[in-house]
Amino acid sequence: MAEAAVTFLLGQLKEVVREHKDLISGAENELEQLNNYLDMLKAFLKKTARKTEKDDLLTKLERRIKVIVYEAEDTIDTCFTYAIQAKNKGSFSLPNLKSKRLGLAKLVNSIIHDKLVPLFEDINKFNGMQNFASGFGGFPDLHTKSKKDTPIRRNKVVGFEDEERTITDFLKQETSELDVISIIGIPGQGKTTLAWKIYENEEISFLFAIRIWVSISQKFNSRDVFLQILRKFISNPDTSNFDNNELVQTVRACLEKETFLLVLDDVWSVDAWNEIKEALPLGNGKGKVLITSREKDVGMHSTSVSRKPHALRFLNDNESWTLLQYEVFGVEDCPRELSGIGYQIAIKCDGVPLTIVVIGGILMDLLTRSPSTDVAVKEWKVVAKNVSDALQNDKAQLITGVVALSYHRLPDDLRECFVYLGVFPEDYEIPAKMLCELWISERFVLPKDGRSLEESAEDNLNDLICRNLLKAEKTNHTGKVKTCRVHDMIRAFCIARSKEENLFQEIKKSTTGALEPPVSEVHKFHRLCFRSDLSKFLSENPDGPRVRSFLCFYDQPVELEPQFITVIPDSFRKLRILESKSIKFDKFPAKVTKLIHLRYLTLNIDTLKILPEAISQLWNLQALVVETKSRSITMKANMWRMIRLRHLKTKAAISLDSKWEGDAGPNIHTLNRLSPESCTEVVSRKAKNLKTLGISGKLANIFERKFLEKLHLLEKLKLVNSLTYEPTSEDMLHGLPQSNRFPPYLKRLTLTNTFLDWKHMSTLATIKSLEALKLKDNAFVGVTWKVSGYDFPSLHLLLIVNTDLVLWEASTDSFPSLKFLVVKNCENLKEIPECLGTHLQKLEIERLRPSAVESAKKIEETNKKKPEDKFAVQFNLNIGPACVTK
Repeated sequence: MAEAAVTFLLGQLKEVVREHKDLISGAENELEQLNNYLDMLKAFLKKTARKTEKDDLLTKLERRIKVIVYEAEDTIDTCFTYAIQAKNKGSFSLPNLKSKRLGLAKLVNSIIHDKLVPLFEDINKFNGMQNFASGFGGFPDLHTKSKKDTPIRRNKVVGFEDEERTITDFLKQETSELDVISIIGIPGQGKTTLAWKIYENEEISFLFAIRIWVSISQKFNSRDVFLQILRKFISNPDTSNFDNNELVQTVRACLEKETFLLVLDDVWSVDAWNEIKEALPLGNGKGKVLITSREKDVGMHSTSVSRKPHALRFLNDNESWTLLQYEVFGVEDCPRELSGIGYQIAIKCDGVPLTIVVIGGILMDLLTRSPSTDVAVKEWKVVAKNVSDALQNDKAQLITGVVALSYHRLPDDLRECFVYLGVFPEDYEIPAKMLCELWISERFVLPKDGRSLEESAEDNLNDLICRNLLKAEKTNHTGKVKTCRVHDMIRAFCIARSKEENLFQEIKKSTTGALEPPVSEVHKFHRLCFRSDLSKFLSENPDGPRVRSFLCFYDQPVELEPQFITVIPDSFRKLRILESKSIKFDKFPAKVTKLIHLRYLTLNIDTLKILPEAISQLWNLQALVVETKSRSITMKANMWRMIRLRHLKTKAAISLDSKWEGDAGPNIHTLNRLSPESCTEVVSRKAKNLKTLGISGKLANIFERKFLEKLHLLEKLKLVNSLTYEPTSEDMLHGLPQSNRFPPYLKRLTLTNTFLDWKHMSTLATIKSLEALKLKDNAFVGVTWKVSGYDFPSLHLLLIVNTDLVLWEASTDSFPSLKFLVVKNCENLKEIPECLGTHLQKLEIERLRPSAVESAKKIEETNKKKPEDKFAVQFNLNIGPACVTK
């Protein structure tokens, strides 16, 4: 985490030297010296990053480095904020300029001598003490400690009967080779508990004469694992003279002809599995290996070819309530007065046994101390109101320890991305793109060779999902994550860890009505997040000279009182992130344009008509997102001077000025949406690296401009045709051009209100790269669509919403790759072609006539009759409202 901060400060220094030579004259030597110190810090942190476990001294050093880096950033930003503001006002006289230069030199020199020099003295001492060059060594085994604190629960095991039967059936199956079964799940979900139930199962005990349980330490040592296996065959094996190869062969020989069950609990990495596998008799069909792991990759690499990793389910509501009663009362017998509120609490634990155990301990404590049942009911209601807060209770150390095991295995550059998940509210569905853009703007994402920042951020997202620290909520047709969620237990860890790292701070009301923490402490924090009480906070005139991120996540958008609109820019002048989509402004907040360090800005303004010219001053801005009900916006800010702009998003049609000049544009990845009039040769030439584009307005002549075909990197295109109340011929597209008028590598296309004849689908079929096609609100019209003489070879997703289509004819070759089909509000459609179900994984229908619903059911029946393939995705038919069968 400290390495990322150092890396980006180094980048900032380079920008300062390159872009603002007039402001640093006289401070060049000090800045160069600072740069050298930062280079050495980066080298030190790269070495320490190799350790997955770090002692207290190293952790304190890293935190100290972060604090110093933040102070250096604050110093540089403060100088440049005043300097650039004065320069823009034209009040930057030569004496003032000289004064600012001298001030910068003095401040940087102070950081070097007062902070960095003592820091490096301590780093040198640390290197000597820890034998740094040879790899540190001697750290405590956190995993062993956790295992001691969290023994296998042999009593009060609730649920998992169906899971136990499933795994037991796997173990009973006869195979010709060694069979490996893996159980995958989040920390605390009950993987070890389930494995123990199976291990102790009478039928399994009878079936396997030899059963071996091995708990894998986070500090993996294959020799220790092999010795644990050998002790099942030899009481005190003398292997002191064995090299690793001899030990491997001995273990394999012992297992070669035996009927055995080997349980490997908590395998942490694919590398660990590969080492263990060397000692296993892969040709012994009488042997079974059962693995538990938090890591999906471990399951994928270890499980036998014939089956998938087994994803452990969560406890259902009744199982959760049963387990909670056992934890609080020792029996399944809760007093009637507490049962209703207790059941609510159990449901809010989201089916994770560890969460239920921890909450149960808290409730039992409250019950023990309560003088009466009435008091206990009140106290339990407080817990029910916010289970997430209760999980941050001192009693929740068990959760901290379990999740910490996964946290300490994360690469350094992924840890801040993970802890940052705590800024989102409980049960918040996080848009994946927003999360990645925030990570990038927060400078948590390190640049990687050959990967864009967006791709690197997406890699981080997928890594956290594979480690079961983040849940993919919605995915698209290619499996790409669209939204995700954080489990409350993991979120509680992130919030607790954030307090240690001073990463972010939530501002909220305490039980007394006062803000917590008090406004007087805001100057200590770098990031603030709000889920309520923003007006009360702003009314107390906060001052946050160090605050870099201001994040608002209300359940429903709220209006901000006019007197508070200027408080945010006035009080937090160094903001880099302003996420205020859930706060409604009545007009564009002009003072926001004074926040020259902004990288990420979201605004919600219903009646917005103009994006003012002053936005051009936000030279650091990377992402601008505007929520509005306006159909069009005039952008007076010169986009071609915003050199770091990557994403501009709004549902209104943006009009650009064709007279703008400037060299910016190559960094722009998203323009959503432009007006057709702004789709000019200038845009296609300057924004040549566009990947996502939306166009909204009268589209009749959009293809005549030869605009789209010049966007060679465009992958996603949305065309929304604006209509008058009674559509005329001038409102409609009368046809589509040849495929060479489309971007050459187009993957996703959405058409809305285009009123095209179905015969023009043959043109879209010539776009061989097309993977997703969404047709909305009369994108195509006419009673018949006959897919004949053409096909869609790469199409994975087809969505048709609101059309007058009656007859749809296709063959098995028409859509050979189709996996997802959505048909809604097509009330005239007689039936869905049954041949489309050949490779289909999901069919979603809504508002269809009975005959069309019956055809969907036939597709479902056909898929059920297919030979079972354990690696195939199960077909899913989703029947929505207004779908009536005969």
